[in-house]
Amino acid sequence: MTVSPDWWKDFFSGLVVDFWTGAIPDAATAADADFFTSRLSLRSGDRVLDVPCGHGRFALELARRGCRVTGLDLSKEFLALASASAKEQGLSIEWRRSDMRDMPWRGEFDAVVCAGNSFGYLDDDGNRAFLAAAASALKPGGRLLLEAGWVAEARFPDFTDGREMEAGGVRFASRTVYDPRTSRAESRYTLTKGALVEERAASFRVCMAREILDLLRAEGFEDIQAYGSTGGEPFALGSPTLLVVASRMGVVP
Repeated sequence: MTVSPDWWKDFFSGLVVDFWTGAIPDAATAADADFFTSRLSLRSGDRVLDVPCGHGRFALELARRGCRVTGLDLSKEFLALASASAKEQGLSIEWRRSDMRDMPWRGEFDAVVCAGNSFGYLDDDGNRAFLAAAASALKPGGRLLLEAGWVAEARFPDFTDGREMEAGGVRFASRTVYDPRTSRAESRYTLTKGALVEERAASFRVCMAREILDLLRAEGFEDIQAYGSTGGEPFALGSPTLLVVASRMGVVP
Protein backbone atom coordinates (compact mmCIF):
# COMPACT_ATOMS: atom_id res chain seq x y z
CA MET A 1 0.00 0.00 0.00
CA THR A 2 1.34 3.43 -0.99
CA VAL A 3 2.12 5.84 1.83
CA SER A 4 0.03 9.02 1.86
CA PRO A 5 1.98 12.04 0.54
CA ASP A 6 0.81 13.92 3.64
CA TRP A 7 1.90 11.21 6.10
CA TRP A 8 3.86 13.76 8.16
CA LYS A 9 0.72 15.67 9.18
CA ASP A 10 -0.14 13.21 11.97
CA PHE A 11 3.01 11.09 12.20
CA PHE A 12 4.67 12.86 15.14
CA SER A 13 2.45 11.86 18.02
CA GLY A 14 2.21 9.13 20.64
CA LEU A 15 5.15 6.73 20.85
CA VAL A 16 7.01 8.49 18.04
CA VAL A 17 7.31 11.54 20.30
CA ASP A 18 8.44 9.39 23.24
CA PHE A 19 11.08 7.75 21.07
CA TRP A 20 12.53 10.91 19.52
CA THR A 21 12.70 12.87 22.76
CA GLY A 22 15.00 10.18 24.16
CA ALA A 23 16.88 9.18 21.01
CA ILE A 24 19.71 11.74 20.90
CA PRO A 25 22.02 12.47 23.87
CA ASP A 26 22.44 16.05 25.07
CA ALA A 27 26.16 15.87 24.29
CA ALA A 28 25.41 15.11 20.62
CA THR A 29 23.00 18.05 20.44
CA ALA A 30 25.65 20.36 21.94
CA ALA A 31 28.27 19.13 19.46
CA ASP A 32 25.90 19.71 16.53
CA ALA A 33 25.08 23.18 17.85
CA ASP A 34 28.82 23.96 18.00
CA PHE A 35 29.00 23.24 14.27
CA PHE A 36 25.86 25.28 13.54
CA THR A 37 27.13 28.24 15.55
CA SER A 38 30.51 28.18 13.82
CA ARG A 39 29.34 27.70 10.23
CA LEU A 40 26.46 30.18 10.54
CA SER A 41 28.72 32.73 12.32
CA LEU A 42 26.08 33.10 15.04
CA ARG A 43 26.49 35.72 17.75
CA SER A 44 24.50 36.47 20.86
CA GLY A 45 21.35 38.34 19.89
CA ASP A 46 21.10 36.91 16.37
CA ARG A 47 17.62 35.84 15.28
CA VAL A 48 17.44 32.15 14.37
CA LEU A 49 14.53 30.15 12.94
CA ASP A 50 14.54 26.40 13.69
CA VAL A 51 12.20 24.66 11.23
CA PRO A 52 10.86 22.12 11.86
CA CYS A 53 11.95 22.29 15.48
CA GLY A 54 10.49 19.04 16.86
CA HIS A 55 10.69 18.96 20.64
CA GLY A 56 13.08 21.89 20.53
CA ARG A 57 16.48 20.34 21.09
CA PHE A 58 18.28 22.79 18.78
CA ALA A 59 16.01 25.75 19.52
CA LEU A 60 16.66 25.34 23.25
CA GLU A 61 20.41 24.88 22.83
CA LEU A 62 20.79 27.92 20.58
CA ALA A 63 18.66 30.02 22.94
CA ARG A 64 20.96 29.00 25.81
CA ARG A 65 23.81 30.40 23.73
CA GLY A 66 22.15 33.80 23.50
CA CYS A 67 20.33 33.61 20.17
CA ARG A 68 16.78 34.93 19.80
CA VAL A 69 15.06 31.79 18.57
CA THR A 70 11.77 30.98 16.87
CA GLY A 71 10.77 27.32 16.59
CA LEU A 72 8.26 26.17 13.98
CA ASP A 73 6.66 22.73 13.81
CA LEU A 74 3.36 21.10 12.88
CA SER A 75 3.22 18.61 15.76
CA LYS A 76 1.15 19.80 18.73
CA GLU A 77 2.84 17.24 21.00
CA PHE A 78 6.36 18.29 20.01
CA LEU A 79 5.55 21.97 20.48
CA ALA A 80 3.98 21.34 23.88
CA LEU A 81 7.15 19.58 25.04
CA ALA A 82 9.37 22.29 23.57
CA SER A 83 7.38 25.06 25.23
CA ALA A 84 7.43 23.27 28.60
CA SER A 85 11.20 22.77 28.38
CA ALA A 86 11.78 26.43 27.55
CA LYS A 87 9.66 27.48 30.51
CA GLU A 88 11.53 25.14 32.86
CA GLN A 89 14.87 26.56 31.70
CA GLY A 90 13.78 30.19 31.77
CA LEU A 91 14.29 30.62 28.02
CA SER A 92 12.28 33.05 25.91
CA ILE A 93 11.50 31.30 22.60
CA GLU A 94 8.70 32.03 20.16
CA TRP A 95 6.82 28.91 19.04
CA ARG A 96 4.69 28.69 15.91
CA ARG A 97 2.55 25.77 14.73
CA SER A 98 2.45 25.48 10.95
CA ASP A 99 3.61 23.57 7.88
CA MET A 100 7.36 24.00 7.29
CA ARG A 101 6.59 25.81 4.02
CA ASP A 102 4.40 28.35 5.80
CA MET A 103 6.81 31.03 7.01
CA PRO A 104 5.20 34.48 7.18
CA TRP A 105 8.43 36.38 7.91
CA ARG A 106 10.21 38.59 5.38
CA GLY A 107 13.87 39.44 5.86
CA GLU A 108 13.80 38.95 9.64
CA PHE A 109 16.26 36.16 10.47
CA ASP A 110 20.03 36.02 10.55
CA ALA A 111 19.91 32.23 10.16
CA VAL A 112 17.50 29.40 9.38
CA VAL A 113 18.27 25.88 10.61
CA CYS A 114 16.60 22.81 9.09
CA ALA A 115 18.25 19.76 10.69
CA GLY A 116 17.30 16.09 10.55
CA ASN A 117 15.49 14.27 7.74
CA SER A 118 12.66 16.78 7.31
CA PHE A 119 13.77 18.06 3.90
CA GLY A 120 12.99 14.61 2.47
CA TYR A 121 9.34 14.60 3.56
CA LEU A 122 8.01 16.71 0.69
CA ASP A 123 7.88 16.26 -3.07
CA ASP A 124 9.97 18.34 -5.48
CA ASP A 125 7.49 21.22 -5.56
CA GLY A 126 7.32 21.14 -1.77
CA ASN A 127 11.11 21.25 -1.47
CA ARG A 128 11.22 24.28 -3.75
CA ALA A 129 8.46 25.97 -1.77
CA PHE A 130 10.30 25.36 1.50
CA LEU A 131 13.57 26.80 0.19
CA ALA A 132 11.75 29.83 -1.27
CA ALA A 133 10.08 30.46 2.08
CA ALA A 134 13.39 30.07 3.93
CA ALA A 135 15.07 32.52 1.56
CA SER A 136 12.31 35.07 2.10
CA ALA A 137 12.52 34.71 5.90
CA LEU A 138 16.26 35.47 5.87
CA LYS A 139 17.87 38.87 5.84
CA PRO A 140 20.00 39.48 2.73
CA GLY A 141 23.29 37.76 3.58
CA GLY A 142 21.57 35.60 6.19
CA ARG A 143 22.52 31.94 6.22
CA LEU A 144 20.69 28.66 5.87
CA LEU A 145 21.90 25.40 7.38
CA LEU A 146 20.12 22.51 5.68
CA GLU A 147 20.56 18.85 6.58
CA ALA A 148 19.42 16.30 4.00
CA GLY A 149 19.69 12.81 5.43
CA TRP A 150 17.98 11.10 2.50
CA VAL A 151 20.71 11.78 -0.06
CA ALA A 152 21.63 8.94 -2.40
CA GLU A 153 25.40 9.29 -1.91
CA ALA A 154 24.92 8.98 1.86
CA ARG A 155 22.17 6.34 2.06
CA PHE A 156 22.92 3.80 -0.64
CA PRO A 157 26.56 2.76 -0.09
CA ASP A 158 25.50 0.87 3.06
CA PHE A 159 21.71 0.77 2.63
CA THR A 160 19.85 -1.61 4.93
CA ASP A 161 16.14 -2.32 4.69
CA GLY A 162 15.64 -3.06 8.40
CA ARG A 163 16.61 -1.34 11.68
CA GLU A 164 15.86 -1.81 15.36
CA MET A 165 16.59 0.71 18.12
CA GLU A 166 15.38 1.63 21.59
CA ALA A 167 15.07 5.06 23.19
CA GLY A 168 12.76 6.72 25.67
CA GLY A 169 11.51 3.30 26.74
CA VAL A 170 10.26 2.65 23.19
CA ARG A 171 11.35 -0.22 20.95
CA PHE A 172 11.55 1.04 17.36
CA ALA A 173 11.67 -1.33 14.35
CA SER A 174 11.58 -0.26 10.71
CA ARG A 175 11.47 -1.79 7.24
CA THR A 176 12.31 0.38 4.21
CA VAL A 177 11.84 -0.18 0.47
CA TYR A 178 13.25 2.12 -2.20
CA ASP A 179 11.23 2.73 -5.38
CA PRO A 180 13.50 3.90 -8.24
CA ARG A 181 10.45 4.93 -10.29
CA THR A 182 9.56 7.67 -7.81
CA SER A 183 12.96 8.22 -6.13
CA ARG A 184 11.25 7.72 -2.78
CA ALA A 185 11.99 5.41 0.13
CA GLU A 186 8.91 4.08 1.94
CA SER A 187 9.32 3.01 5.56
CA ARG A 188 7.02 1.06 7.89
CA TYR A 189 7.56 1.39 11.61
CA THR A 190 6.47 -0.63 14.63
CA LEU A 191 6.85 1.12 17.99
CA THR A 192 6.39 -0.81 21.22
CA LYS A 193 6.28 0.38 24.82
CA GLY A 194 5.12 -2.29 27.26
CA ALA A 195 1.77 -3.54 26.03
CA LEU A 196 1.28 -0.52 23.75
CA VAL A 197 2.03 -1.02 20.04
CA GLU A 198 1.70 1.64 17.32
CA GLU A 199 2.23 1.36 13.56
CA ARG A 200 3.42 4.23 11.36
CA ALA A 201 4.41 4.74 7.72
CA ALA A 202 6.57 7.41 6.08
CA SER A 203 7.95 8.31 2.67
CA PHE A 204 11.14 10.21 1.82
CA ARG A 205 12.30 11.82 -1.41
CA VAL A 206 15.82 10.56 -2.16
CA CYS A 207 17.87 13.20 -3.99
CA MET A 208 21.35 13.35 -5.38
CA ALA A 209 23.41 16.02 -3.66
CA ARG A 210 23.65 18.01 -6.89
CA GLU A 211 19.85 18.26 -7.10
CA ILE A 212 19.74 19.97 -3.72
CA LEU A 213 22.60 22.33 -4.53
CA ASP A 214 20.89 23.29 -7.80
CA LEU A 215 17.62 23.95 -5.95
CA LEU A 216 19.42 26.24 -3.53
CA ARG A 217 20.95 28.27 -6.34
CA ALA A 218 17.59 28.52 -8.10
CA GLU A 219 15.99 29.92 -4.93
CA GLY A 220 18.53 32.68 -4.45
CA PHE A 221 21.31 31.13 -2.37
CA GLU A 222 25.04 31.52 -2.95
CA ASP A 223 28.37 30.73 -1.27
CA ILE A 224 27.17 27.12 -0.91
CA GLN A 225 29.30 24.75 1.16
CA ALA A 226 28.57 21.02 1.50
CA TYR A 227 29.77 18.96 4.49
CA GLY A 228 29.55 15.26 5.29
CA SER A 229 28.99 15.62 9.04
CA THR A 230 29.29 18.12 11.86
CA GLY A 231 32.99 17.21 11.89
CA GLY A 232 33.26 19.67 9.00
CA GLU A 233 34.75 17.37 6.33
CA PRO A 234 33.63 17.93 2.71
CA PHE A 235 30.64 15.88 1.57
CA ALA A 236 31.65 12.74 -0.34
CA LEU A 237 30.32 9.34 -1.34
CA GLY A 238 29.60 7.43 1.86
CA SER A 239 29.27 10.49 4.11
CA PRO A 240 26.71 9.87 6.88
CA THR A 241 24.62 12.90 5.89
CA LEU A 242 24.64 16.07 3.79
CA LEU A 243 24.91 19.38 5.63
CA VAL A 244 24.72 22.46 3.44
CA VAL A 245 25.44 26.03 4.50
CA ALA A 246 24.40 28.76 2.06
CA SER A 247 23.89 32.53 2.10
CA ARG A 248 20.79 34.41 0.98
CA MET A 249 21.73 36.83 -1.78
CA GLY A 250 19.97 39.87 -3.13
CA VAL A 251 17.12 41.82 -1.60
CA VAL A 252 14.08 40.44 0.19
CA PRO A 253 10.94 40.61 -2.00
